[in-house]
Amino acid sequence: MYRPSSFSQLPEIVKNLLIINGLFFLATISLESYGINFTEWFALHPFQSPDFKPYQFITHMFMHGNFTHLLFNMFALWMFGKTLENVWGGKRFLIYYIVTGLGAMILYSIVQQIQFSVLEAKMTIEQIQHVASDKGYECYKEMIRLSQNGQTQFGNIFFSKYQIESQNMVDLISLYYNPVLGASGAVFGILLAFGMLFPNTLLYIYFAIPVKAKYFVIIYGIMELYAGISNNPADNVAHFAHLGGMLFGFILLKYWQKNNTQFY
Repeated sequence: MYRPSSFSQLPEIVKNLLIINGLFFLATISLESYGINFTEWFALHPFQSPDFKPYQFITHMFMHGNFTHLLFNMFALWMFGKTLENVWGGKRFLIYYIVTGLGAMILYSIVQQIQFSVLEAKMTIEQIQHVASDKGYECYKEMIRLSQNGQTQFGNIFFSKYQIESQNMVDLISLYYNPVLGASGAVFGILLAFGMLFPNTLLYIYFAIPVKAKYFVIIYGIMELYAGISNNPADNVAHFAHLGGMLFGFILLKYWQKNNTQFY
């Protein structure tokens, strides 16, 4: 059993993860004005996208869409991660963090490919090929460029320019090329581990309502499952990535237990 000599409020791995995430965010917003798109390089793109690179399975965990996204993930990483790293040690904590982050994207990618198949079943082969062509990719890039300039609605005139003929084709363009980013998958894995190791620790919802960690994790998991099944694209949240982080975290914890590796 690992027993730290003293409890650190900012252990080494958590500290370095906070720094790396912060640096990625600063680089993203600082270099954007110079035409350097960190999101295009380091967020995880679908396999169908020309922007997909295998290393994005790792780098997406250090990318965030905005300051609020970064703040909430880093606060949770510090709040729950510091305890786990103090109990486990840095090496084990880092392994857990990476495995849950990768697991989040594995489950998310599987669900995403299923979504592709369901949508493609409603379309002709020609429509699918057109979305996957350079024309479909150009349409997506122009939508991103215009949305960054404040335009959120795109009419028939815009889509006719790219020979996009139906709403299904529009939806498939978004699925094919829209990336996912953030440390949320690993953070949800950390939340699960905290709930399993310290089930009766009180957490405070909105800093006022006390809930035991084990119930907090269960409630959060059910909410994410419901949100993922509901599949509301408007919330722009990768719910199955959160569930993937929790699932792979649970599997890894049980593997360590089965192999008589004591960590609490």
